[in-house]
Amino acid sequence: MSIWFTEKQTENFGITAKINKIQHSEQTDFQKLDMVETEEWGNMLLLDDMVMTTEKDEFVYHEMVAHVPLFTHPNPKHVLVVGGGDGGVIREVLKHPSVVKATLVEIDGKVIEYSKKYLPTIAGTLEDARVEVKVDDGFLHIAQSEKAYDVIMVDSTEPVGPAVNLFTKGFYSGISKALKDDGIFVAQTDNPWFKADLISQVFSDVKEIFPVTRLYTANIPTYPSGLWTFTLGSKIHDPLKVKEDRFNEMETKYYTKELHFASFALPKFVKDLTE
Repeated sequence: MSIWFTEKQTENFGITAKINKIQHSEQTDFQKLDMVETEEWGNMLLLDDMVMTTEKDEFVYHEMVAHVPLFTHPNPKHVLVVGGGDGGVIREVLKHPSVVKATLVEIDGKVIEYSKKYLPTIAGTLEDARVEVKVDDGFLHIAQSEKAYDVIMVDSTEPVGPAVNLFTKGFYSGISKALKDDGIFVAQTDNPWFKADLISQVFSDVKEIFPVTRLYTANIPTYPSGLWTFTLGSKIHDPLKVKEDRFNEMETKYYTKELHFASFALPKFVKDLTE
């Protein structure tokens, strides 16, 4: 008999995947963690029965979180990733030669442990000499930092459980203080089909704090609706005004120089959320 996993993305809609094997399952101190092998998507990390990442489509999310702000900033040296215990964003950050240090702050050490074991193509760079891994509360880490980072990336789960504080105006204000005078931050902000109110609220909050606020999108098939948004806040640098000589060749599967700009061209119903 086949085993199927269904993520109930709303009360009336879900996404289903055939499971070959359950590799690990436990209730951590923070959330329910499952690592499963799927027929279609390879190994898949689930937190509280929500798809976090898969071997097959992970590159979209991780590249778009990392490269948009890092190519926008003229000289990113110190980078912070809040959440992201699977290591995918860190992997992409390290592709930028200007980065001297990348700090990962993940509240749940079990995510890091089992990502290293079952998602080595994603978590494989967490042992890099430029990386500092802290098992800690990202909200508190931000509150205790001042002008420490050039770029901050918030790679959180949806706004439930341990991530709920990462979608508050106070958190974005703290990020502004933790950034240097020309700093940039980006956060994943869910999808416009089911979470329109969340996107509107986050964009409004960020816009009150950062002079440059932009929303951009990517296609991620295993995330609710497949259309995902990211909100970028910048003190000075505008991602739509990046000069051609800022871009350099690197190995990517989704992100390109052309897509950098195109991702900010929003469907009308999504653009309306920013107004």
